[in-house]
Amino acid sequence: MLAALIPHTWFFVAAMTVTYAADWYLHQRGSYLINRLGKVRAGLSIRFLLRQLMVILLLARLDLAEEPLFYTAVACFLLFYALQAPHGALTTLVRLRRTMPVVTRNVDLHAVRIPDAPPAVLLRRSAEKMLHLDIPAILGILIAAGTGEDIVGYAGAALTLLLALGYIAALAPYARRSRLVPSAPAVLKAVDSWLREYQPTVVLYFSGSNESAYQGNMWLETMARIEGRPLIIMRERGLVPQLAETSVPVICVPAGTHLMNLDLSTVRVCLYPANVGKNIHILRVPTMKHVFIGHGDSDKLASVNPFSKVYDEVWTAGRAGRDRYALADVGVRDEDIVEVGRPQLEPIKSWTGTVKNPIPTVLYAPTWEGWDDNPGNTSLLLAGENIVRRLITAAEPVRIIYKPHPFTGIRSARAKAVDARIRGMLGKAATERAAEPRWAKEAERTVAARSAAKAELVRIDARLAELAALGHSGGDDAEESRVSLADPAREAEVARLRAEWNDAYWRSFGWWEHRTVTGAQPKLYDCFNESDAMVSDISSVVSDFIASGKPYAVTDSAALGAEEFKRQNTAVRAAVILSNGAEELDELLAAVADPAADVLAGARRELKTYLLGPDEPTSMEQFNAAVRALTAKAEARNAGVAQRIGDQAVAVPDPEADAAGVGVGTGEPEASADVGAAADPDTVEEDAAVSGGTSAVR
Repeated sequence: MLAALIPHTWFFVAAMTVTYAADWYLHQRGSYLINRLGKVRAGLSIRFLLRQLMVILLLARLDLAEEPLFYTAVACFLLFYALQAPHGALTTLVRLRRTMPVVTRNVDLHAVRIPDAPPAVLLRRSAEKMLHLDIPAILGILIAAGTGEDIVGYAGAALTLLLALGYIAALAPYARRSRLVPSAPAVLKAVDSWLREYQPTVVLYFSGSNESAYQGNMWLETMARIEGRPLIIMRERGLVPQLAETSVPVICVPAGTHLMNLDLSTVRVCLYPANVGKNIHILRVPTMKHVFIGHGDSDKLASVNPFSKVYDEVWTAGRAGRDRYALADVGVRDEDIVEVGRPQLEPIKSWTGTVKNPIPTVLYAPTWEGWDDNPGNTSLLLAGENIVRRLITAAEPVRIIYKPHPFTGIRSARAKAVDARIRGMLGKAATERAAEPRWAKEAERTVAARSAAKAELVRIDARLAELAALGHSGGDDAEESRVSLADPAREAEVARLRAEWNDAYWRSFGWWEHRTVTGAQPKLYDCFNESDAMVSDISSVVSDFIASGKPYAVTDSAALGAEEFKRQNTAVRAAVILSNGAEELDELLAAVADPAADVLAGARRELKTYLLGPDEPTSMEQFNAAVRALTAKAEARNAGVAQRIGDQAVAVPDPEADAAGVGVGTGEPEASADVGAAADPDTVEEDAAVSGGTSAVR
């Protein structure tokens, strides 16, 4: 606006370029500021309109208000905004009419015809793309204003309008009925047909925020190995793309009414990894047994949530989980708790007693800050920087792997800032270490091997991308549901490539280099296997790490004192307890360097059995045995209900009895009224609902 008022054309061009670049950058980053601007009526369309109004202001200040260029600019912008309406209507219509009531993977929906999706370039961030088509007009008009060559302005305006019309024309064919997906009833009917054919017996039911995908992903391999016919039911469309590769059929059903009408009559066991409100939509089904399996084993309050009372059973890893519920006294009965081990811990390698590389590797894996400001939630705030600083400056060199929790910083700006500082500390320490002669010499010696590993990573990533395209990569949810069928050969290759990727990743940088690990790959358990010790907080990470048998330390962030901290938290009974100053880290490093100094080795072995259960039978065998036992209970319940309903007498017309005025089957004159009540439609319907929708009436 200042450039327009002065007026100065080229200053105006520079300022406008900055605003376009800033807008693009914020959208690319998915900045929260974009959302806030919309809330204060400075949304996307308004920002573009303001820029165009500034162009009109500039032309007026340049004394061009009576020139054809001025009227051309005004007419162009008016027409351009008039075209926003049909464009917005088309994109909305196409999206809505291509939105199926379900999103699936590994489910055969051949019974319904799902046409190809529009090219992603047309629908992805379509409003931004349409609005950015004003650039030719603005650029042309500004050049014309600065040079006096009005023809450039006319050409720019014409190009903007032609591009806008072309965008609309490109979208129009995809609004035809033949390019839209079938109606919701047709799709749901096809899903029910598939369910009746597949007859699932065990369901993993998962719902949560976009950040909680890991809670479901950790159970995918277990579901693939479970006895029976597994099925994964999800509730949020946004979580489906985050679901890891799996051969198990997946159905995402966002609407509760659609879920409650699915034919799940063959399901006998439903597993819940999280306590969320949407669990109620399937908890209401009585023909299956409901089990809380959680997404980790820890001494956090979440591990003894009173909501767990709603489930038929609660499965814990070992005896510790049972004892937690007994101590918490939240209404979960001891007979409803089953110890099944932790099947997903099988990839964790046991410690050999010696460090993997010439220098120890210590994993720092703090949990996130939680929903309140309890200082015991995470070590990050009070101790994180002290821990990292002491490891960096340890008497003997140590490599640090820092893997923060995916939720870190989503609630607390302070936690986000500490996380950033720790990453900066590690980056600086890595740079300084690289300059030291010892490490520089090692880097020179291994440069070829590391380069080869990086090249291998590029190759593997390219192949994984190809396989992803062959698997379940569609233009939108509807097309993805059509093409995402299980391919055992492809899945086997993906599994092999991911193992190769993980090996190449750790070889792609030196065993002396500090590293910050974020994202889905490498996995937390891969970091366990690469490290010789760990520092963490009260969370399931500690319980899982105990499976490795390696030394570990846990931070008493709330300053309870070592004895009280151990009393309140089972998983730390074999840990080195750290204060917020982290002075006790030397004890952990000594245990890693010298087995004779590892005074807690025996305690770790005992604690492993207590927390995670025995090594024999295997966790997977225990898990399957629990599924079989609960399936038998569900079958017995359903058979009992069917028998009770079947034994109810229903009135049958009997001319002779009617003539004699005698009640059916009783010989009593007044019994007919009671028998009639048994045949009341509402009563029969209610009984059918109790038995899960199947009633035998005779």
